[in-house]
Amino acid sequence: MALLRRKSLAALLEQASDQAHGLKRTLSAPGLIALGVGAIIGAGLFVRTAAASGEAAGPAVTSSFLIAAIGCCFAGLCYAEFAAMMPIAGSAYTYSYVTMGEFVAWTIGWALVLEYALGAATVAISWSEYLNNLVSGRIPFEWCHSPLEVSSGGVHGIVNIPALCILVLLTLLLIKGTQESSTVNAIIVALKVSIVIVFILVGWQFVNPANHTPYLIPASEPGHAGTFHHGWGGVLGGAGIVFFAFIGFDAVSTAAQEAKNPTRDMPIGILGSLAVCTFLYVTFSYVLTGVANWREFLTAGKEASVAYAIQHHMPGFGWLATLVTIAILLGFSSVILVMLLGQSRVFYSMSTDGLLPKLFSDLHPSWRTPYKSNIVLLLFVGLFAGLLPESLAGDLTSIGTLFAFVLVSIGVWILRRRQPDIPRPFRAPLVPLVPILGVVICSGMIISLDRRTQLTAGGWMLAGFLVYFLYSRGHSRLAAMPAGAAVQQPAGR
Repeated sequence: MALLRRKSLAALLEQASDQAHGLKRTLSAPGLIALGVGAIIGAGLFVRTAAASGEAAGPAVTSSFLIAAIGCCFAGLCYAEFAAMMPIAGSAYTYSYVTMGEFVAWTIGWALVLEYALGAATVAISWSEYLNNLVSGRIPFEWCHSPLEVSSGGVHGIVNIPALCILVLLTLLLIKGTQESSTVNAIIVALKVSIVIVFILVGWQFVNPANHTPYLIPASEPGHAGTFHHGWGGVLGGAGIVFFAFIGFDAVSTAAQEAKNPTRDMPIGILGSLAVCTFLYVTFSYVLTGVANWREFLTAGKEASVAYAIQHHMPGFGWLATLVTIAILLGFSSVILVMLLGQSRVFYSMSTDGLLPKLFSDLHPSWRTPYKSNIVLLLFVGLFAGLLPESLAGDLTSIGTLFAFVLVSIGVWILRRRQPDIPRPFRAPLVPLVPILGVVICSGMIISLDRRTQLTAGGWMLAGFLVYFLYSRGHSRLAAMPAGAAVQQPAGR
């Protein structure tokens, strides 16, 4: 059946080995870890921590981060196995093509647009807001807001110029080369992680043990009695909030075809970035909830929570609040960079398979980057970032990511059963338990999202199905191949 035709793993590995015509291999394990940390540490660290503490977990938000990290780890182990086996661009799209067939691969490739493209646009809008905050609101409202937004004084937005500027700068950097992008990202990651560490070290002196007692929110707490948000129920609720602060580690797998030694470096990059970020998240949340009482994050400290904690509970360190704002801007920049890179690499793989027009896989003659894809992506993301408000994006980025996590987890299990003898440089442990847990946890997160987000994502997927049946299905390279070449048969048949 055409919808279920699968890409041959042998053909995929042959494509990955074509270094003369493919993407240039320039990334090492440290560069991949920096890529992952760059995608993960953004606003999540500075915004989600206080939100989860105030709205659900209280001081036990540290445990919420650990639970969320465990959930991500299940998916991360599956990503690491695939990335080491199939060192080629495309991430979850490519893995699904080999294990579950073309239609599923197209579906996940289309869903990844929600994660990478819309995610980049949403973060660019937030970048604009924080830049304006850093310069004390000197950017006129009409030039940093959507035409759909109106200020309290009745001023209408025209276009979000700062959001467009950061997108243009980062796109030009990506077109120039992955090595250059990786170097800039590594510098950004070093700076923002340094600022996070400074906050942890300085803030540790101001931790008040009384703010961590009791560790779990008691059922008698006003506003929490009789609800799910107390005790361990609150910790689980907090895990649902902070889970999305981990989104981004999967972007490492999109750069597999640009890794110098992918069989060794990809697992290190994926799991290493998760480990680094988990440590920073847990330590940061411990200090933040020790400096300020979690109840404050429901009231006065709800907005700009970290800056609030510094200004009100760390006398003499007002300068650190400014550094935190800079760290947030740096964090946003690296997140946008990695999301744009990830989306262009997914489009590159889909184009080489014939599912998208050839322009998405055309490489620059000198820099060997998919520059046309980068330019098209800039226009699409820029349209969203410049003319639409951030609120329209909602949780679409998250639902696209979680969907990818589910399919990758299923794919590892399927390929283990179909072709158990294929060399696997890295093997996810406890299969099928790890993939099952990944599917259950991520599916639960999808179900927990609001109905509007689910319906909007459904509409996006229906549009993708139309594109597939009207264009991609007929242009697929596998469609022109003999059935035996097009399908990777299970072992033993």
